[in-house]
Amino acid sequence: MTRTLRTTLLACLISFSAVFNAHAQAVQPPEIAARAYLLIDVTAQQVLAELDADKPIEPASLTKLMSAYLVFDALKSKKISLQQTFSVSERAWKMPGSRMFIDPKMKVPVEDLVKGMIVQSGNDATMALAEGVGGTAEHFVQMMNAQAKALGMNATGYKNPEGLTEPGHTTTARDLGVLASRLMQDFPEYVGYYAIKKYRYAGTPASNESNRNLLLFRDPSVDGLKTGHTDAAGFCLIATAKRDAPGVGPRRLLSIVLGASSENARATESQKLLNWGYTAFDAVKLFEAGQAVVTPAVWKGRGSAIKLGRFSPIVVAVPAGAGGRLQTQVARPEPLLAPFTRGQVVGSLKVTLDQKPLVDVPLVALEAVEQAGLLGRAWDSVRLWVK
Repeated sequence: MTRTLRTTLLACLISFSAVFNAHAQAVQPPEIAARAYLLIDVTAQQVLAELDADKPIEPASLTKLMSAYLVFDALKSKKISLQQTFSVSERAWKMPGSRMFIDPKMKVPVEDLVKGMIVQSGNDATMALAEGVGGTAEHFVQMMNAQAKALGMNATGYKNPEGLTEPGHTTTARDLGVLASRLMQDFPEYVGYYAIKKYRYAGTPASNESNRNLLLFRDPSVDGLKTGHTDAAGFCLIATAKRDAPGVGPRRLLSIVLGASSENARATESQKLLNWGYTAFDAVKLFEAGQAVVTPAVWKGRGSAIKLGRFSPIVVAVPAGAGGRLQTQVARPEPLLAPFTRGQVVGSLKVTLDQKPLVDVPLVALEAVEQAGLLGRAWDSVRLWVK
């Protein structure tokens, strides 16, 4: 599936949160001591709870998730390698705030810079990566804003790669939810760095080695993701956990807590939100990955039918105990006229709970259907006319 299609599907599914919240309101979330928050069931791609999720906020070091996205993309496309070394500029060396403690005498492997950016939240490591990948920090920021636009993060504007306070450097909890979800989805081979509890580069202070995400030390199901703090932003944490769900398998939730009062408070409030999501909502698997939800007839194609479904399992989140009251219905165009490409959105699965809309899940063509030849198309034209 193309990255553009993944962006479209994710945006479509998260946009259905307003419909879902009509049901979620009956399940009241706990009081969360933060300026804004968002809880997403990543497995079901549904928003479970939110507060001021579209309010502009300062992201602080949560900015580094976008910097990591671009670094991971460069690694995946072989533009750089983990073993490659980057120089440390004077600008990187003199970065204020959280640091990895590298200096211009060093040539640092990319993998160590990645760990320094993620585990230590090093502004110096982030600047070194930005200059190494983008040529200059200014060009890297342009890349960040272009990627934000490509992901549909329309309320986000970046001014620097590390997250220090600067006018116009803002985002929202909802945009951060999109970014964090896509980071995990697009780069599963690299997100393991976010679970590292301790790291320091050789010759740097041991007192700086602990990951600031306290939930990594408190909850074994938590494996990420990123902390942030400035005076303006308050204490922020994007946390993600994976726990087994009956009949579904691993179920991932993502919490975004912004503007808490302290390092401990952001961890405590995030834990509260995650625990509530897992207990207040059940995950229900409706269809397996690659399973045809429906196989309707196709006209003017080399095949006579097309399989519609999803390349990932279709899972929905419902208030605990409500799974037996779900109903589904497929909505699609009629007639279906070839050609269709693999992954093309063709219809949707409308899921209702107690006969009220819950979510719409886009359905895609699981395989391509080529257009028929001239005679085949002409014959189907006649059949459609008679029909």
